[in-house]
Amino acid sequence: MPSDPSTASGGKSSGKTKRISIPRVQSSTDTELQSQQSQAGSTPLQPTALHYVSFRSDPDDGGVPQFLRSRLHEAFQQIEKEFEMLYTENVGLQEKVDALNERLERECYGSGERSLPPGDLTDYPDTKNLSKQKSMGGGSAQKVKTSHKLKAQTSKIVSSFKNPTMSCTMQREYVGHRDGIWEVTVGRLGQPIIATASTDHTARVWAIDSGRCLLQYTGHNGSVNSVRFHPSRDLALTASGDCSAHVWQAAVNWDQAKKLPSSEEIAGMVSDRTTTGVGSIDEQEELPTLRTPVRELLGHSGVVIAADWLPGAEQLVTASWDRTANLYDTETGEVIHTLCGHDQELTHVSTHHVHRLCVTSSKDSTFRLWDFREPIHSVSVFQGHTETVTSAVFTREDKIVSSSDDRSVKVWELRNIRSPLATIRADSAANRLAVSSSGVVAIPHDNRQIRLFDLSGQRLARLPRTSRQGHRRMVCSVAWAEDGGICNLFSCGFDRLVLGWSILPVKDV
Repeated sequence: MPSDPSTASGGKSSGKTKRISIPRVQSSTDTELQSQQSQAGSTPLQPTALHYVSFRSDPDDGGVPQFLRSRLHEAFQQIEKEFEMLYTENVGLQEKVDALNERLERECYGSGERSLPPGDLTDYPDTKNLSKQKSMGGGSAQKVKTSHKLKAQTSKIVSSFKNPTMSCTMQREYVGHRDGIWEVTVGRLGQPIIATASTDHTARVWAIDSGRCLLQYTGHNGSVNSVRFHPSRDLALTASGDCSAHVWQAAVNWDQAKKLPSSEEIAGMVSDRTTTGVGSIDEQEELPTLRTPVRELLGHSGVVIAADWLPGAEQLVTASWDRTANLYDTETGEVIHTLCGHDQELTHVSTHHVHRLCVTSSKDSTFRLWDFREPIHSVSVFQGHTETVTSAVFTREDKIVSSSDDRSVKVWELRNIRSPLATIRADSAANRLAVSSSGVVAIPHDNRQIRLFDLSGQRLARLPRTSRQGHRRMVCSVAWAEDGGICNLFSCGFDRLVLGWSILPVKDV
């Protein structure tokens, strides 16, 4: 330290004296240095430099003495052992947490016990701030305001303690895709089929009752991001990462659709779910495969993320990462309009079931309502989210329900774009949702959960998820079926699975 020499000399030395006295601190080496100087006849600085060079360099060990190296090895081995112990402990704790979650879900949704499932309190984030609101109440007005908030929040939580109003049971698994599944859609009335769009560059058509894959479409050169059935013909519309949308023939063999799988095939599907997630029915039989589209729709310069038919299916709309949506003529494949206005990539497009309306969602935190009923189309911008809008769909009551990465779902009046009618808060980002004809909103989440709400924002149920049922990774999309079959809700995710659920009011079970 520079202060040591000055302390030894009584603190009277100047700055120059301090610098000169630095090498003299090590008095045991002074005699040795002087003897080297007298023998070599060199200046005092030369032997000093040689001395420190020889002290710092070790040709045998490459700069690290052997005893230090052995101590470092011992220290790293000890760190590795401690890390392994922590990892083993964490694995054990995770298994205990999973077991407790399964037990709680069985109690809440199996026996109908009146308890709030863990994690659902996060649906109401304001409860975390109740104590903070109490401590901040300085006057009577603030206390009254806080008490009103407390009452409103308490009533919302207490409503969740009621017995479940919906019975939710998993009925079918549709296994066969080789990668994550972006979207699932349901066939028109009278056709018990579903279709899926996957990252494995294929779209598949499945029989709802048997779980068999009836047709595989392989015409795209990129991820298939969405799929829609034609409202009246055996056609399907897919959007892809290869910057195109395809219209292809979706005719299936109904005799094959009615053929139920054998017990051996079902056992193979169950065993494969626990390992690779790829079923065995498709591997045992040659799949009917289609490679050529009826119509290829070009015009986008980026990924086409979604596509949908307008009512009557004479026209269709695509949404792309090039920040535009295109309106196409179905017969000719020509672009009629290019819809511009979004500031960032589009994420979804959905059309009205009766009117010539569509809504596009975007990463710019907005969604836009496009009206094609007049020769000059109009557009309305909905600004209510703070992050990416992942989807926006129409309801039968002429409302719009939007989902977002900001962990909220909002219900809007079609004619009022200023404020939502209801807001649903969640603990995870919401993906492509669906609304049933009776007004039940099914919301798929990043955290593998699927929750059901009504259009007023009241929670109806949460679909069960355990190690034996439910999704194991992010749930990307859901779709309602209105035929009244064995399954009336379908979900898909990045675990390569499509699940069929039976959702019924408890009074009808």
